[in-house]
Amino acid sequence: MHIAVVSIRVKPEAVNAFREASIENARNSRMEPGVVRFDVLQDKDDPTAFVLYEVYQTPDDPARHRETAHYQAWNAAVADMMAVPRTRAFYANVSPSDAEWT
Repeated sequence: MHIAVVSIRVKPEAVNAFREASIENARNSRMEPGVVRFDVLQDKDDPTAFVLYEVYQTPDDPARHRETAHYQAWNAAVADMMAVPRTRAFYANVSPSDAEWT
């Protein structure tokens, strides 16, 4: 599996709009081939802090995800909502094994 963890901090006035746009993007993303999991997480103590937890079958799937209309719509919609540029890190799963994900 190819796992992306995207950290995002949004402007306080944009929290609700960001949540709505991200939920819609995640809903569509979970229907993409190659997407195993796509979660939107919000910090309980800081509602402006979000994490997108994305699990893909192959290293090529994130790039295909970024080509979709729903991702491009989300990216355009939330660009001005971010307080700072988002960060992204990629991980390989250790446990469960890849076979246990599917």
